[in-house]
Amino acid sequence: MVRKKLIEVDLPLDAINAESKREKSIRHGHPSTLHIWWSRKPLAACRAVIFASIVDDPSSCPDEFPTEREQRAERSRLHDIIRRMVRWESTDESRSESRCIQNEARYEIARSIARSHGEEPPRSDDPAGILRYLGDRAPPVHDPFAGGGSIPLEAQRLGLRAMASDLNPVAVLINKALIEIPPKFAGQQPINPDAAYISGDVSWSGAKGLADDIRYYGKRIRDEAFRRVGHLYPSVRLPNGNEATVIAWLWCRTVPCPNPACGTMMPLTKTFQISKKNGSEHWARPIVDVKTRSVSFMVQDSDTGVPKAGTVDRNGATCIACSTTSPLSYVREQSKAGNMSEQMTAIVAEGDRKRVFLPPTSEHIQAALSAKPDTSHVPQQKIPPTAYKVSGSAYGTTHWHELFSQRQLTALATFSRLVPHTRDTIERYSASAKYADAVSTYLALAVGRESDMCSRYDRWHNSGNFVTGVFGRQAIPMIWNFAESNPFSNSTGNWMAHIQWITKVVERSHTKTNPAEVHQSSAAANTHFNDCPIIVTDPPYYDNISYAELSDFFYVWLRPLLRNMYPELFA
Repeated sequence: MVRKKLIEVDLPLDAINAESKREKSIRHGHPSTLHIWWSRKPLAACRAVIFASIVDDPSSCPDEFPTEREQRAERSRLHDIIRRMVRWESTDESRSESRCIQNEARYEIARSIARSHGEEPPRSDDPAGILRYLGDRAPPVHDPFAGGGSIPLEAQRLGLRAMASDLNPVAVLINKALIEIPPKFAGQQPINPDAAYISGDVSWSGAKGLADDIRYYGKRIRDEAFRRVGHLYPSVRLPNGNEATVIAWLWCRTVPCPNPACGTMMPLTKTFQISKKNGSEHWARPIVDVKTRSVSFMVQDSDTGVPKAGTVDRNGATCIACSTTSPLSYVREQSKAGNMSEQMTAIVAEGDRKRVFLPPTSEHIQAALSAKPDTSHVPQQKIPPTAYKVSGSAYGTTHWHELFSQRQLTALATFSRLVPHTRDTIERYSASAKYADAVSTYLALAVGRESDMCSRYDRWHNSGNFVTGVFGRQAIPMIWNFAESNPFSNSTGNWMAHIQWITKVVERSHTKTNPAEVHQSSAAANTHFNDCPIIVTDPPYYDNISYAELSDFFYVWLRPLLRNMYPELFA
């Protein structure tokens, strides 16, 4: 007998939608912070859909619920489980209340599976027995377009065998890091030297030991990278004479003025405003030197004037020195000819509970220009001609490394060099190549995260006063002003922040559940349907999102780090 499922009759949509919307504001420990992927599906919605697609609707069980009134009461009870189950707090395995809710949901799934087999379900007060039953009797849940991993992650959370596959290697790696790796090292103590002093006082339940090693070795990479290239990121002297760490250097692009009588390298900027924060308004004031045909910048606040209008818009650019206008086609021509450059407009530093905005100095300009990256660790791959969502190609950008400045390439190449070296150290301490690969996978994902926050296409958010990454949307649009973050600061875009985001996800990983499988394969020729799985998926929307081309932004950095560990993905 094929029974009607709960999803076919009624769902508490208001509760599911409210929690799905709320998820957008949740950061710490949320799987979306592990690494960037586009169009991720809300976990709450995935959890509810999987549950309701397997659990029987009471109307299809007349022997147990003969009257409509009894069916409504049972349906209301199931809806109450969904309402409690979809809350973000219910995903935290460390809370006893969350474990109870998860067990309730798993038991309801087990009841429906047992009903379909004509057998008795496991006891509701036996979480381990329920998990074993679901592993033995329930069909696996398979998402053949796994992407960011929301569906297989939630199938795993519900105690089901999760199967994820995708053609894209970056998506497959994210899924491995979410659902495949953490359960393998559940309850394992960290192997780093510092952990030996505290292991007796700390419970290394779940994947906390793995997270601790990621944190420790991430810090070691940061310290060694600073030793090697920290001189490229000097501190800045404040007006009171104190030294401060730089948060970001702000830049604008420049091209030569088309007026032969001028010839100034004209700044291309949407706005000169640096900070719009109430009580801390600042702007970069351009100063034109007619004799040298150059433009320099000083920083002013709202008490000393108002910012000039920007010099570029969708129609073209205006020279700030002679007011000559030129169409964007001229700007593109100059860029393709190699005549586009960039100029520092301001420095943002860490002050006493506030940002400090300072003008560029020769020392900081020279530090940026003196960087010489190790080309053997700089990706040389071309941007594919089909990558129409990468706007830089219209300006002559042909290779991925051209999306980064020389200083940014130097920092990223340094972090990249240190990941394989650190992997060898971990293997020596742990005597396990698999564990060394696991920790290094997350360190490599930190390099991927850093590349997003260490590019010529990062923006300065002048309302919030922080750096935003390349992928504010599902494209890489051309920008005229960009912010260069400091990976060694304590603010947005720093290396240790990426490590912290990753470890928080790992610490919340579900390890007490049935195993998961992740494969790289095409949905059109998938060989992983032998177990008659339940297919739950959110297929890609044709070419609305250029997953393949956009993910190459990360792939070119990840491949050298991981091709020996995952040859099937990064060969």
